[in-house]
Amino acid sequence: MNFDYRNVDVICVDAANPDTSVLEWRKQSQLTALQDSPRERCSHLNHGHSWTFVKRKDAANAFERLTQARKAIQGSWHHSDTTLTLVADDADGLDALLSAALADIYQLPTHKREADPQPQISRIELVGELSSTLIQQRQAEAEGNALTRFLATRPVSDVNPTSYREWLLEWAQKQGLEVIVHDYASLEKMGAGAFCAVARGADDGEASIVELRYMGQPDSEQHTALVGKGVCMDTGGYNLKTGGYMFGMHGDMTGSAVVVGTLLSAVRQQQAINLRGWLALVNNHIGPKAYHANEIVTALNGTSIEIVDTDAEGRMVLADTLTLASREKPQQVIDYATLTGTCVSALGTRTSGAFTNQEEWTQALIDTGRVSGERVWPMPLDKDYDDDIDSDIADVQQCNPGRAPDHINAARFLSRFIEHDTPWLHIDLSAANHKGGLAHVATEQTGFGVRFTQAWLKR
Repeated sequence: MNFDYRNVDVICVDAANPDTSVLEWRKQSQLTALQDSPRERCSHLNHGHSWTFVKRKDAANAFERLTQARKAIQGSWHHSDTTLTLVADDADGLDALLSAALADIYQLPTHKREADPQPQISRIELVGELSSTLIQQRQAEAEGNALTRFLATRPVSDVNPTSYREWLLEWAQKQGLEVIVHDYASLEKMGAGAFCAVARGADDGEASIVELRYMGQPDSEQHTALVGKGVCMDTGGYNLKTGGYMFGMHGDMTGSAVVVGTLLSAVRQQQAINLRGWLALVNNHIGPKAYHANEIVTALNGTSIEIVDTDAEGRMVLADTLTLASREKPQQVIDYATLTGTCVSALGTRTSGAFTNQEEWTQALIDTGRVSGERVWPMPLDKDYDDDIDSDIADVQQCNPGRAPDHINAARFLSRFIEHDTPWLHIDLSAANHKGGLAHVATEQTGFGVRFTQAWLKR
């Protein structure tokens, strides 16, 4: 598994170079040949290269600008181009175009015998001014987003808990990250019963929790913990997914991919912060030792769980992982998971759900989503929802056996495993996939979470 990412040089210039492909996203074209065109998008062959003009519309926020920029960038360059020039009326426009261009240039690999030609663009020229700090941030976010999409779209023949862990060990060494592997045997010994209940279905000890440490402030113990659900294949277990619902469940490790992409973004910016990533790597399989309904499982923090549905495995593996992460007393814990279908039903796939034990974060979450272009919407986390997962024979039910707001119940379930009153944010990644792309990203796999997290950490 090879993440082949082409780094692109980005520079600011005073004028468009006619010997490059040019995308002009403005109210009015500066090219005489296009000034009288009534069309909102038109092109002109200029010095053997295309000059594309797209009329810019008003945008109320970053998401709308990024969406317009994504549509503008598509078709504005050729695979053989080595330089792309971007023109906009202001810095916000240039910022959005740059983000869209960097996302569009990276092409997800396939296993096709005849793959599409890889882009050759190695330089982007911005006509105008953006700070070098912002350019570096956008480059780092783009690479982190690309890595997130790369990992989340790898087939199960490429990514399983063993191969993923081995790849992480090699990758982390290259990035200068410290790695600690909590393997199945050690997790079982320490009493991580919720995680091991799911893991034992594979019957080969392949599951693990991988901890990755980025130390941008090596003299400080303060850090943010990033927790990611890494279910490499979710069959549903004994509550087997049927009717085609298993197809695509190799992407149930997207939460872990967001963590990895965010760590890479921090490395590329050399951010002066400490981050600890916790990746819960497992398969949800069927086997003689697999967990099943009506079983009682005891989690790492001593909570007894009545199993209701083996297809609610994500909250099980996250439970013990959140306990491990919060026991290190971080400043905050953020977890990412493609967790519930009800969050998709509630919000669709354009926005992700946010749950937090810090009520004062509500407006900041909305604002961060708007600024980053990766929108989240705060959901209820009130205690009375615990009635939905009350158990007669255990401390808690894994989920409600009937019809219930499962995204809220899942968050209430997870909240039990946060120790030391640690500030906690849970992102249910309903926007991990969106047909036609989302904001500045054109692929169905959006890589949602990297830009949001960067904006959240810098707020």
